Amino acid sequence: MRLVGVWKPGAIVLAGLLLIPAVLTAKEGELTIGERMPGRDLMFRNVDGSTVRLSDVKGERGTLVIITCNHCPFVKAWEQRTVALANKAQEDGYGVIALNPNDPSEYEEESFEANVRRAAAAGMNYPYAVDKGSKLAAMYGATRTPEFFLFDENDMLIYHGAIDDNAQDPERVRSHYLMDALIADMNGDPIEPAETKSVGCSIKWYGE
Repeated sequence: MRLVGVWKPGAIVLAGLLLIPAVLTAKEGELTIGERMPGRDLMFRNVDGSTVRLSDVKGERGTLVIITCNHCPFVKAWEQRTVALANKAQEDGYGVIALNPNDPSEYEEESFEANVRRAAAAGMNYPYAVDKGSKLAAMYGATRTPEFFLFDENDMLIYHGAIDDNAQDPERVRSHYLMDALIADMNGDPIEPAETKSVGCSIKWYGE
């Protein structure tokens, strides 16, 4: 089953956030394409009160890990597209988990209760959990919200970066990076590009 044609976001207009993420190679400290998924057995608190691990959510095709938060305008601009694509990816056999690495003691909007409200309002059909201590974000070398990590059925990183090239206006998107990566993986094709620039808000690390 192809993902083409299933993503139909509404218009999002956010002044000043027109983005064109550049293709890039991994920076020092980041996971590299082909690297095995770290942190598979770390425990995270999900919005339903349960604890969840990456190994629990893994699908037969692989796993999509979304580093995100609640207050970032970039996250909000991409939210409809992110949730629609993540829900569809889950239907197509990918495990999906969103993780919030931001310190709620510094930002009230990043509290567990705010996570619960956001997951319900956005219609997430996948776990949205707390990355307490920013442990997984640090392990992955993540720096931004939102930031996407797609792993294949063998837990190897096959895509890392942005969802697409325009946060401001869905109608002006020219490169659907994450959707194209999912389609290529399902079709057994090479993923090009496999690495793009993650543009968004900086992670608000615990203890800073």
